[in-house]
Amino acid sequence: MAKWGMVIDITKCNACYSCFIACKDEYWDNDYPPYSAAQPRHGQFWMDVVKKERGKYPWVKVAYIPVLCMQCDNAPCVKAAKSGAVYKRPDGIVIIDPKKAVGQRQLVDACPYHAIFWNEEKQLPQKCTFCVQRLEEGRIPKCVQVCPSQALIFGDLEDPKSDVSKIVASGKTEGLNLERKAKLRVHYLGVPKLFIAGSVVYGDLDECAEGVSVTLTEQSTGKSTETSTNNFGDFEFDGLGAGTYSVKLKCKGYAAKTIHVDLKTDKYLGVVNLTKRP
Repeated sequence: MAKWGMVIDITKCNACYSCFIACKDEYWDNDYPPYSAAQPRHGQFWMDVVKKERGKYPWVKVAYIPVLCMQCDNAPCVKAAKSGAVYKRPDGIVIIDPKKAVGQRQLVDACPYHAIFWNEEKQLPQKCTFCVQRLEEGRIPKCVQVCPSQALIFGDLEDPKSDVSKIVASGKTEGLNLERKAKLRVHYLGVPKLFIAGSVVYGDLDECAEGVSVTLTEQSTGKSTETSTNNFGDFEFDGLGAGTYSVKLKCKGYAAKTIHVDLKTDKYLGVVNLTKRP
């Protein structure tokens, strides 16, 4: 039997909201017993798109993070449910029984990812089901089908030939809020972290310094990464963790410059002037 899972590539999401609209189209006013009752028109986001803004003017970066039920193997909602109202299928999908779960509002607060919503009219907690009704017909989840940038990758995590399995096996994915220890079946690529950026100028010419060699060194490990400035004199190192770093700039004919950074939040170094050698 397949063990379903998903990889979400945040770097490919452009916030078109096709996934959200497709989910609403699939579930609004549509019952799929015994897996789900109809989703209300407003107030529920079984597939949400969370905006993550980093940095501050003049260097701001924005990422969009699709968030849905993580289909946890160690699901808090299963533990919080009464009378078996929430259960995990052999294929890994967590289901809230639309009959047994009536009145069990505690399930909304049990989810650390805020992926369970309360249907006031039906007095029912509801969430994403990985479109289990479509899977049983041999189709993929609606959100995956409509994603124009292919940011959502779905498949069998235990099939070594599946794209989703290969990506997870690469070791490049991670989960959201892993401290919850819920053993997630939704994995992410490109989760936003910290960055160091700057702009370099030839001090004597007052022009953008293109092609300047920039080396970032993490002081605790000695690990270095290199890049060069673009035609605007800009450079950036992204995907960093908090810590102490040094940024060294080198350009033929100009004095090398080293800047030390105690990185706690995203850091734009501003305009860095290079001094021409005598």
